[in-house]
Amino acid sequence: MTGIRWGILGPGGIAHAFASDLRTAGLELAAVGSRRRASAEAFAAEFGAARAHGSYEELVADPDVDIVYIATPHPMHADNAVLALEAGKHVLVEKPFTLTGPEADRVRDVARERGLLAMEAMWTRYLPHMIRIREIIAAGTLGEIRAVMADHTQRISSDPSHRLNDLALGGGALLDLGIYPVSFAHDILGAPVSLTAAGRLGETGADTEVATIMIHASGALSTSLSASRSAGPNSAHIVGTEARIDIDRVWYTPTTFRVSAPDGTVLEEYRSEVAGRGMQYQAIAAETAITGGRLDSDLLPLDESVAIMHVLDDIRSRIGVAYPGER
Repeated sequence: MTGIRWGILGPGGIAHAFASDLRTAGLELAAVGSRRRASAEAFAAEFGAARAHGSYEELVADPDVDIVYIATPHPMHADNAVLALEAGKHVLVEKPFTLTGPEADRVRDVARERGLLAMEAMWTRYLPHMIRIREIIAAGTLGEIRAVMADHTQRISSDPSHRLNDLALGGGALLDLGIYPVSFAHDILGAPVSLTAAGRLGETGADTEVATIMIHASGALSTSLSASRSAGPNSAHIVGTEARIDIDRVWYTPTTFRVSAPDGTVLEEYRSEVAGRGMQYQAIAAETAITGGRLDSDLLPLDESVAIMHVLDDIRSRIGVAYPGER
Protein backbone atom coordinates (compact mmCIF):
# COMPACT_ATOMS: atom_id res chain seq x y z
CA MET A 1 0.00 0.00 0.00
CA THR A 2 1.29 3.44 -0.93
CA GLY A 3 -1.01 5.39 1.36
CA ILE A 4 -2.55 7.17 -1.64
CA ARG A 5 -6.28 7.70 -1.13
CA TRP A 6 -8.63 7.78 -4.10
CA GLY A 7 -11.78 9.75 -4.70
CA ILE A 8 -14.13 9.01 -7.58
CA LEU A 9 -16.00 11.88 -9.22
CA GLY A 10 -19.07 10.60 -11.04
CA PRO A 11 -20.29 7.11 -10.02
CA GLY A 12 -21.34 5.85 -13.48
CA GLY A 13 -20.63 2.63 -15.31
CA ILE A 14 -16.91 3.16 -15.95
CA ALA A 15 -16.47 4.25 -12.32
CA HIS A 16 -17.92 0.90 -11.19
CA ALA A 17 -15.34 -0.97 -13.28
CA PHE A 18 -12.51 1.22 -11.97
CA ALA A 19 -13.57 0.88 -8.33
CA SER A 20 -13.81 -2.88 -8.72
CA ASP A 21 -10.25 -3.03 -10.01
CA LEU A 22 -9.04 -0.73 -7.23
CA ARG A 23 -10.44 -3.27 -4.81
CA THR A 24 -8.84 -6.15 -6.74
CA ALA A 25 -5.45 -4.46 -6.39
CA GLY A 26 -5.93 -3.58 -2.72
CA LEU A 27 -5.87 0.17 -3.38
CA GLU A 28 -7.76 2.57 -1.12
CA LEU A 29 -11.02 4.15 -2.24
CA ALA A 30 -11.66 6.86 0.34
CA ALA A 31 -14.62 8.75 -1.09
CA VAL A 32 -17.04 9.17 -3.96
CA GLY A 33 -18.84 12.29 -5.15
CA SER A 34 -22.02 12.61 -7.15
CA ARG A 35 -24.51 15.34 -7.92
CA ARG A 36 -27.05 13.10 -6.18
CA ARG A 37 -26.14 12.06 -2.64
CA ALA A 38 -28.18 8.88 -2.91
CA SER A 39 -26.05 7.73 -5.85
CA ALA A 40 -22.86 8.48 -3.97
CA GLU A 41 -24.09 6.62 -0.89
CA ALA A 42 -25.06 3.54 -2.92
CA PHE A 43 -21.69 3.52 -4.65
CA ALA A 44 -19.78 3.98 -1.39
CA ALA A 45 -21.70 1.11 0.19
CA GLU A 46 -21.00 -1.17 -2.77
CA PHE A 47 -17.25 -0.52 -2.85
CA GLY A 48 -16.48 0.24 0.79
CA ALA A 49 -15.65 3.93 0.45
CA ALA A 50 -15.55 5.70 3.81
CA ARG A 51 -17.41 8.81 2.65
CA ALA A 52 -20.11 9.72 0.14
CA HIS A 53 -20.41 13.33 -1.00
CA GLY A 54 -23.48 14.92 -2.54
CA SER A 55 -21.51 17.26 -4.79
CA TYR A 56 -18.26 17.33 -6.71
CA GLU A 57 -17.17 20.36 -4.70
CA GLU A 58 -17.51 18.41 -1.45
CA LEU A 59 -15.48 15.54 -2.89
CA VAL A 60 -12.51 17.65 -4.01
CA ALA A 61 -12.54 19.48 -0.66
CA ASP A 62 -12.23 16.20 1.25
CA PRO A 63 -8.87 16.32 3.09
CA ASP A 64 -8.63 12.53 3.05
CA VAL A 65 -8.55 12.34 -0.77
CA ASP A 66 -5.20 12.58 -2.57
CA ILE A 67 -6.18 11.84 -6.16
CA VAL A 68 -9.50 12.08 -7.99
CA TYR A 69 -10.59 9.78 -10.79
CA ILE A 70 -12.73 11.83 -13.19
CA ALA A 71 -15.45 9.55 -14.57
CA THR A 72 -18.02 11.99 -15.92
CA PRO A 73 -19.07 12.39 -19.60
CA HIS A 74 -16.51 13.83 -22.01
CA PRO A 75 -17.73 17.45 -22.02
CA MET A 76 -17.31 17.63 -18.24
CA HIS A 77 -13.77 16.28 -18.04
CA ALA A 78 -11.94 19.59 -18.31
CA ASP A 79 -14.07 21.49 -15.79
CA ASN A 80 -14.10 18.58 -13.35
CA ALA A 81 -10.33 18.08 -13.63
CA VAL A 82 -9.66 21.77 -13.09
CA LEU A 83 -12.02 21.77 -10.09
CA ALA A 84 -10.00 18.98 -8.48
CA LEU A 85 -6.62 20.44 -9.42
CA GLU A 86 -7.52 23.83 -8.00
CA ALA A 87 -8.49 22.05 -4.77
CA GLY A 88 -4.99 20.58 -4.63
CA LYS A 89 -5.83 17.07 -5.84
CA HIS A 90 -4.00 15.00 -8.42
CA VAL A 91 -6.27 13.73 -11.20
CA LEU A 92 -6.65 10.63 -13.33
CA VAL A 93 -9.03 11.66 -16.12
CA GLU A 94 -11.03 9.05 -18.01
CA LYS A 95 -10.30 8.97 -21.74
CA PRO A 96 -10.66 10.95 -23.85
CA PHE A 97 -8.68 13.35 -21.69
CA THR A 98 -11.00 16.22 -22.60
CA LEU A 99 -13.51 17.04 -25.31
CA THR A 100 -11.14 19.19 -27.39
CA GLY A 101 -7.50 20.12 -27.71
CA PRO A 102 -7.88 23.62 -26.21
CA GLU A 103 -9.58 22.07 -23.16
CA ALA A 104 -6.61 19.70 -22.81
CA ASP A 105 -4.25 22.67 -22.97
CA ARG A 106 -6.17 24.25 -20.10
CA VAL A 107 -5.99 21.17 -17.86
CA ARG A 108 -2.27 20.77 -18.56
CA ASP A 109 -1.58 24.41 -17.70
CA VAL A 110 -3.49 24.25 -14.41
CA ALA A 111 -1.80 20.99 -13.41
CA ARG A 112 1.63 22.48 -14.02
CA GLU A 113 0.79 25.73 -12.25
CA ARG A 114 -0.36 23.73 -9.23
CA GLY A 115 2.48 21.17 -9.35
CA LEU A 116 0.10 18.21 -9.55
CA LEU A 117 -0.21 15.01 -11.54
CA ALA A 118 -2.75 15.07 -14.37
CA MET A 119 -2.89 11.76 -16.19
CA GLU A 120 -5.18 10.32 -18.85
CA ALA A 121 -6.87 7.03 -17.97
CA MET A 122 -5.95 5.32 -21.23
CA TRP A 123 -5.78 2.00 -19.39
CA THR A 124 -4.56 0.02 -22.42
CA ARG A 125 -1.15 1.70 -22.22
CA TYR A 126 -0.51 0.10 -18.83
CA LEU A 127 -1.64 -3.47 -19.51
CA PRO A 128 0.98 -6.24 -19.25
CA HIS A 129 0.74 -7.31 -22.89
CA MET A 130 1.42 -3.75 -24.00
CA ILE A 131 4.43 -3.56 -21.70
CA ARG A 132 5.79 -6.73 -23.31
CA ILE A 133 5.12 -5.41 -26.81
CA ARG A 134 7.20 -2.30 -26.10
CA GLU A 135 10.02 -4.52 -24.82
CA ILE A 136 9.97 -6.53 -28.04
CA ILE A 137 10.07 -3.37 -30.14
CA ALA A 138 12.91 -1.90 -28.04
CA ALA A 139 14.92 -5.10 -28.54
CA GLY A 140 14.78 -4.60 -32.31
CA THR A 141 12.95 -7.86 -32.95
CA LEU A 142 10.63 -6.27 -35.53
CA GLY A 143 13.37 -4.47 -37.41
CA GLU A 144 12.14 -1.20 -38.91
CA ILE A 145 8.46 -0.70 -38.16
CA ARG A 146 6.64 0.15 -41.38
CA ALA A 147 2.97 0.02 -40.43
CA VAL A 148 0.51 -0.07 -37.53
CA MET A 149 -3.12 -1.11 -38.06
CA ALA A 150 -5.92 -1.26 -35.51
CA ASP A 151 -9.69 -1.12 -35.27
CA HIS A 152 -12.16 -0.49 -32.48
CA THR A 153 -15.57 -1.36 -33.81
CA GLN A 154 -18.66 -2.19 -31.81
CA ARG A 155 -22.38 -2.42 -32.47
CA ILE A 156 -23.67 -0.18 -29.72
CA SER A 157 -26.81 1.79 -30.54
CA SER A 158 -28.51 3.66 -33.35
CA ASP A 159 -30.94 5.33 -30.94
CA PRO A 160 -30.58 9.10 -31.46
CA SER A 161 -31.04 9.66 -27.73
CA HIS A 162 -28.15 7.35 -26.81
CA ARG A 163 -25.14 9.14 -25.32
CA LEU A 164 -22.92 7.94 -28.16
CA ASN A 165 -25.14 9.72 -30.71
CA ASP A 166 -25.57 12.95 -28.77
CA LEU A 167 -23.13 15.69 -29.81
CA ALA A 168 -23.97 17.64 -26.65
CA LEU A 169 -22.41 14.76 -24.69
CA GLY A 170 -19.37 14.44 -26.94
CA GLY A 171 -20.98 11.58 -28.85
CA GLY A 172 -19.46 9.84 -31.83
CA ALA A 173 -17.37 6.78 -32.54
CA LEU A 174 -14.10 8.72 -32.66
CA LEU A 175 -13.86 9.97 -29.08
CA ASP A 176 -15.32 6.86 -27.47
CA LEU A 177 -13.73 4.18 -29.65
CA GLY A 178 -11.35 5.68 -32.18
CA ILE A 179 -9.18 7.19 -29.49
CA TYR A 180 -7.86 3.70 -28.73
CA PRO A 181 -6.26 3.00 -32.12
CA VAL A 182 -5.19 6.63 -32.56
CA SER A 183 -3.46 6.57 -29.17
CA PHE A 184 -1.96 3.16 -29.99
CA ALA A 185 -0.43 4.46 -33.23
CA HIS A 186 0.87 7.51 -31.33
CA ASP A 187 2.42 5.18 -28.74
CA ILE A 188 4.21 2.96 -31.26
CA LEU A 189 5.15 5.49 -33.95
CA GLY A 190 4.99 8.90 -32.29
CA ALA A 191 2.94 11.86 -33.36
CA PRO A 192 1.69 11.94 -36.94
CA VAL A 193 3.25 14.45 -39.31
CA SER A 194 0.24 14.30 -41.62
CA LEU A 195 -3.14 12.60 -41.67
CA THR A 196 -6.20 12.00 -43.76
CA ALA A 197 -9.59 10.92 -42.50
CA ALA A 198 -13.01 9.93 -43.76
CA GLY A 199 -16.20 9.36 -41.84
CA ARG A 200 -19.89 8.70 -41.94
CA LEU A 201 -22.26 10.76 -39.83
CA GLY A 202 -25.50 9.54 -38.30
CA GLU A 203 -28.85 11.24 -38.05
CA THR A 204 -27.73 13.50 -35.20
CA GLY A 205 -24.49 14.58 -36.87
CA ALA A 206 -22.35 12.37 -34.63
CA ASP A 207 -19.82 10.16 -36.40
CA THR A 208 -20.73 6.48 -36.67
CA GLU A 209 -17.67 5.32 -38.64
CA VAL A 210 -14.26 6.96 -38.95
CA ALA A 211 -11.18 5.79 -40.86
CA THR A 212 -7.74 7.40 -40.60
CA ILE A 213 -4.42 7.16 -42.39
CA MET A 214 -1.51 8.83 -40.64
CA ILE A 215 2.12 9.24 -41.69
CA HIS A 216 4.65 9.42 -38.86
CA ALA A 217 8.12 10.96 -38.63
CA SER A 218 9.89 7.70 -39.54
CA GLY A 219 7.82 7.39 -42.71
CA ALA A 220 5.77 4.57 -41.22
CA LEU A 221 2.03 4.48 -41.84
CA SER A 222 -0.80 3.84 -39.42
CA THR A 223 -4.41 3.09 -40.24
CA SER A 224 -7.40 2.96 -37.94
CA LEU A 225 -11.11 2.25 -38.13
CA SER A 226 -13.66 3.07 -35.46
CA ALA A 227 -17.36 2.29 -35.66
CA SER A 228 -20.29 2.37 -33.26
CA ARG A 229 -22.88 0.48 -35.33
CA SER A 230 -20.97 -2.57 -36.51
CA ALA A 231 -18.64 -5.00 -34.78
CA GLY A 232 -15.38 -5.85 -36.52
CA PRO A 233 -12.38 -7.98 -35.53
CA ASN A 234 -11.00 -5.54 -32.93
CA SER A 235 -7.46 -6.65 -33.61
CA ALA A 236 -4.21 -4.75 -34.05
CA HIS A 237 -0.98 -5.33 -35.95
CA ILE A 238 2.52 -3.91 -35.90
CA VAL A 239 4.43 -4.75 -39.06
CA GLY A 240 8.21 -4.53 -39.27
CA THR A 241 10.84 -5.54 -41.77
CA GLU A 242 12.00 -8.50 -39.66
CA ALA A 243 8.81 -9.59 -37.88
CA ARG A 244 5.27 -8.54 -37.02
CA ILE A 245 3.06 -8.57 -33.94
CA ASP A 246 -0.57 -9.65 -34.25
CA ILE A 247 -2.66 -8.71 -31.22
CA ASP A 248 -5.82 -10.75 -30.92
CA ARG A 249 -9.38 -9.76 -30.15
CA VAL A 250 -9.90 -7.65 -28.13
CA TRP A 251 -6.53 -5.98 -28.59
CA TYR A 252 -7.05 -3.03 -26.20
CA THR A 253 -7.99 -5.35 -23.29
CA PRO A 254 -5.86 -8.08 -21.65
CA THR A 255 -5.43 -10.59 -24.50
CA THR A 256 -2.96 -12.69 -26.50
CA PHE A 257 -0.49 -11.81 -29.23
CA ARG A 258 2.03 -13.51 -31.46
CA VAL A 259 5.35 -12.39 -32.89
CA SER A 260 5.91 -13.93 -36.32
CA ALA A 261 8.81 -13.89 -38.76
CA PRO A 262 8.16 -13.04 -42.43
CA ASP A 263 7.98 -16.77 -43.27
CA GLY A 264 5.27 -17.32 -40.67
CA THR A 265 7.48 -18.85 -37.98
CA VAL A 266 6.09 -17.93 -34.57
CA LEU A 267 8.86 -16.38 -32.50
CA GLU A 268 6.83 -15.71 -29.36
CA GLU A 269 3.32 -16.20 -28.05
CA TYR A 270 2.00 -14.17 -25.13
CA ARG A 271 -1.12 -14.67 -23.06
CA SER A 272 -2.30 -12.13 -20.49
CA GLU A 273 -3.15 -13.27 -16.98
CA VAL A 274 -4.86 -10.32 -15.35
CA ALA A 275 -7.18 -10.16 -12.37
CA GLY A 276 -10.30 -8.10 -13.01
CA ARG A 277 -10.62 -5.90 -16.04
CA GLY A 278 -7.10 -4.49 -15.81
CA MET A 279 -7.84 -0.88 -14.90
CA GLN A 280 -5.78 -1.19 -11.74
CA TYR A 281 -2.51 -0.88 -13.67
CA GLN A 282 -3.11 2.77 -14.54
CA ALA A 283 -4.03 3.46 -10.90
CA ILE A 284 -0.83 1.79 -9.72
CA ALA A 285 1.16 3.86 -12.23
CA ALA A 286 -0.43 7.05 -10.93
CA GLU A 287 0.32 6.12 -7.33
CA THR A 288 3.91 5.20 -8.22
CA ALA A 289 4.44 8.56 -9.88
CA ILE A 290 3.01 10.50 -6.94
CA THR A 291 4.94 8.62 -4.26
CA GLY A 292 8.09 8.96 -6.37
CA GLY A 293 7.69 12.72 -6.54
CA ARG A 294 7.02 12.73 -10.28
CA LEU A 295 4.24 14.75 -11.87
CA ASP A 296 3.90 12.84 -15.11
CA SER A 297 3.34 9.35 -16.47
CA ASP A 298 6.25 7.49 -18.01
CA LEU A 299 4.00 5.59 -20.42
CA LEU A 300 1.61 8.40 -21.37
CA PRO A 301 3.07 11.83 -20.61
CA LEU A 302 0.65 14.71 -20.23
CA ASP A 303 2.01 16.44 -23.33
CA GLU A 304 1.21 13.33 -25.35
CA SER A 305 -2.38 13.21 -24.08
CA VAL A 306 -2.74 16.86 -25.07
CA ALA A 307 -1.23 16.21 -28.51
CA ILE A 308 -3.62 13.31 -29.10
CA MET A 309 -6.60 15.53 -28.32
CA HIS A 310 -5.40 17.95 -30.98
CA VAL A 311 -5.08 15.05 -33.45
CA LEU A 312 -8.67 14.08 -32.68
CA ASP A 313 -9.70 17.70 -33.31
CA ASP A 314 -7.98 17.52 -36.70
CA ILE A 315 -9.76 14.29 -37.58
CA ARG A 316 -13.14 15.74 -36.58
CA SER A 317 -12.54 18.83 -38.70
CA ARG A 318 -11.87 16.61 -41.71
CA ILE A 319 -15.06 14.59 -41.31
CA GLY A 320 -17.29 17.54 -40.44
CA VAL A 321 -18.04 16.95 -36.77
CA ALA A 322 -18.28 19.92 -34.41
CA TYR A 323 -19.60 19.99 -30.87
CA PRO A 324 -22.02 22.65 -29.61
CA GLY A 325 -20.10 25.87 -29.08
CA GLU A 326 -17.41 25.01 -31.64
CA ARG A 327 -19.32 26.13 -34.73
